[in-house]
Amino acid sequence: MEANELSVRARGGTELMLHALHARLDPQLARQFQIIPSRVRRLDPERKRILWLHDKPSREEASFLEHAENRAAFAGIVCVSHYQAALYQMIPNVPYADMTVLQNAIEPFDAYRPRRGERIRLIYHTTPDRGLEILVPVFEYLATRHADIELDVFSSFGIYDWAERDAPYRSLFERCRAHPRIRYHGAQPNAVVRGMLSECDIFAYPNIEPETSCIAAIEAMSAGCLTVCAAYGGLPETCANYAKLYPFTENMQVHAQRFAAALDAAIAAVRARNADDERLRAQQVDYFTRFYSWDRRIGEWDAYLRSLLS
Repeated sequence: MEANELSVRARGGTELMLHALHARLDPQLARQFQIIPSRVRRLDPERKRILWLHDKPSREEASFLEHAENRAAFAGIVCVSHYQAALYQMIPNVPYADMTVLQNAIEPFDAYRPRRGERIRLIYHTTPDRGLEILVPVFEYLATRHADIELDVFSSFGIYDWAERDAPYRSLFERCRAHPRIRYHGAQPNAVVRGMLSECDIFAYPNIEPETSCIAAIEAMSAGCLTVCAAYGGLPETCANYAKLYPFTENMQVHAQRFAAALDAAIAAVRARNADDERLRAQQVDYFTRFYSWDRRIGEWDAYLRSLLS
């Protein structure tokens, strides 16, 4: 793995994916490819190059893909979702024939075990710009209606070694710290977040970012959390109809109202813990374990790379 292919200090989703892929690929196969995650900085003339797209297309980073001669520099272009592939086909006009979709993957959680705690535990574990400004006031409101809810917040740009980017959100972090039923954890290693996910009931995610995929949702749903999020970007594809989706709107006040209603209903459903919902959660965990596991995805990557050699 080249140093410029991956920040050694960032610990976000892209970095986790690249580390996990290289840890599992046959080393002899991996040595024949330069796998570039999203941003092209240097091309290795000695290896076949794979452009592994994680972000949405932007003028700064993706406009060069409009030209066939630039795309020809890569043996393959990999997308993390069909939603993302559609964006790249429409915006920089990358032909579908030039792209392959290999969705994200995680290390699966253990088999589903129903939660039996007296408290209903919510979690938010992504960067603050993706909806924390909606979640905090909605939680403050719902906490006055539900005495048994609490929230763990793992959120900071420190996960990307970019702590100064937190400046606009510091007052929001202070609101979290001040609330008796919110625990603010900042940026923590993925292992710490995963341990908390196994104890939580709901991933509360009023997403305002049109994500191409969502590793936070994949891990939460693999852990057995009911996910409440807007039907926006790649989330409907990622969540595969197991999430409690509500219609997205650009109006932040209306978004907050819709999220509050959906989250209120989810809290009531978790409290009831009826047999049908428990069976659905078990099916959810089984689906995410089977479909998003690295055991499955590494086989797809292996077959894809070998096909490029032949």
